[in-house]
Order: sequence, then C-alpha cells, then structure tokens
Amino acid sequence: MAAKLVSSWYKEVECLPESYILPPEERPGDRPVPVSNQIPVVDLEAPDSAQLIVDACQEFGFFQVTNHGVGEELMEDGMKVFEEFFGMSKEEEGVVCNLYSDTPTTEPCVVSTSSGNNVKSEKVHFWRDVLRHSCHPLHQYLPFWPHKPHRYREVVGECSVEVRKLGFRILEKISQGLGLSSGYLEEFSKFMYLQVNHYPPCPDPTLSLGVYKHVDPTILTILRQDSYGLQVFKDAHWIGVQPIPNAFVVNVGHQLQIISNGKLKSAEHRAVTNSVKARTSGAFFLHPDVDTIIEPAKALVDAANPALYRSFPSYEFVKRYSANRGDVEETIKAFQL
Repeated sequence: MAAKLVSSWYKEVECLPESYILPPEERPGDRPVPVSNQIPVVDLEAPDSAQLIVDACQEFGFFQVTNHGVGEELMEDGMKVFEEFFGMSKEEEGVVCNLYSDTPTTEPCVVSTSSGNNVKSEKVHFWRDVLRHSCHPLHQYLPFWPHKPHRYREVVGECSVEVRKLGFRILEKISQGLGLSSGYLEEFSKFMYLQVNHYPPCPDPTLSLGVYKHVDPTILTILRQDSYGLQVFKDAHWIGVQPIPNAFVVNVGHQLQIISNGKLKSAEHRAVTNSVKARTSGAFFLHPDVDTIIEPAKALVDAANPALYRSFPSYEFVKRYSANRGDVEETIKAFQL
C-alpha cells in the first residue's frame, strides 16, 4: 500500500495498516497536546517587528505573521486549488504531473507519499501525500507544474511571487534585528520550492504521524495552515500551533541557524493527523543555490563569540541531512567547530 498515495486507498481500510504504526516511544499517543498561543504573532507593520521576529526566532524558532501584504483572497484561492488537486482521481493526478516517485529525485515536480524519499526502504510510513515542485525562477519551472486543476498554474504562480516577496521582507527584518547589512540574507535565499502536504483522515491518530519530528534544512519556511495539525517541540514538550485566519507560520531553517552563528534557533516540529477530516497545508521553502557557501556571518563572529560552525557549500549540508534521514543532531556534528 505504501507505494500508492494514501488518499487513493484510505477509505478501503478500517484499521491503521501495520506499516504506519510507529514504535511505542515515537507515537503521539492519546495524551492531549495543548493548542497554545505561546508561539509569537508578529504584525509586520509594527515598528518593533524586526526585534520581535528575532526574539521569537531565538526562543521558539517559530512565529506567525499578520499584516504581511499577501492578499487574503489569493491565499484562500491557493488553498482551494491545493485541495482540488488532491480531490482529483489518482489517475488524473498521475497524468497532470507525469511523475510519481517513491525514491529520491531532483525532478522539478513530484507527487509522492509518506516522507517523499526512500518510501520503499522506510521502516515505518507516514500518513501523508505530497506534491512538491520548484517555484523560482517561475518561468523556468512553471511548465512542469500540474495543468489540472485548470487554475493551478495561474493561482499558485501568483501565490509564489507574493510569498517570495514576503520571505525577503522577513529576512530583511531578521538581518536588521541581528545587525547584518541590508540584503545580506537574500543572497542565501535565491531559490524557492513549494511542498503541498495532504493528510487524509487517519483510522488511529494516536499510533501514526503525518510528518515525523524534524527541522528544516533550508533557510526559511513560510507555511499556510487552515486547520490544526502542526506541533513545535520546546522545553521537552510539544506545543500545538493555533491556526490564525490570514496568517502565515514562519520558521527558521537550519542553514539560517548556522549563518546566525547559533543566535537563531531551528526548532523540531511535526504534523499530527485526525480521524475526522482531511487537512491540507502549503509550505514554501527559501533556500540557497547548491554551491553557495554557508558559514557564520562575519559580523556575528568575534573574540567573545567565536564561530560555532565551519564553512561549507550548501549541497554538502543537504546531502548529509538526507543521508541521515533528517536527523539534524547527527548531521550537524560534521559542521561544528
């Protein structure tokens, strides 16, 4: 079953298949995780927004943004198109993308399931289907995108442009809050890809996860979630992230943690499922070119604050992260000084 999209067969089963049942110590269990308002909410138009963002990145690694300039109607259209895509027949999905993958790939558009990589060799699978494609440069990748639903390319293309502008706006505020030169972080965020996550209703959410705990290996993640499912790990506890209408959830990628010389935090997070209704989210990832050199910003390094990490090309980090199956603690050992 794991080689097929979960959404193509989940209605045929009454019990959770054994291949989706996590080991006891990794299961979310039935203990309730509080949906919390602890995650900071930042008004991007506020005069102190740069400092508020940096404070949130230092304490949580996550924050939500409002008054961000991306049109509410546009983002609602984007979410509707994402849902329409996963509402199509599986035969249509395969045709419109021309590619289904359960092995690692660099193709510009992929439909996959579970972790999206090495599905066949996974010990346990995750209750999720994924549509993933590159977004920038838009003219280069648009021809590879799904051509159904018929509005997909138009709506998601416009969303991508606006979210990228938002990403640069946030990175500029982070630069300002850290005392870096204007535009410094843009140089590490020239590319962007989109990952649409679809979580069908799960027969037993206490035994499985939509996404296992991980940190993002990129620079910045901008997520649109319209219903609850995202949890952040802080102080040895899971915190549920409350969805806020017309807000984006933003989190620090681990390469940005390295550039900040550890001043910013890349936090572990996961996605839980529910047994009642499907959930869909759209995550935009800003990332550098593969050959971009990642290292602590020189403005943040001095005798009192020595560099915590060595210099390396971005692809080396991503390659190790993938080889370690998202285990950032094991990955980061190779880059620490």
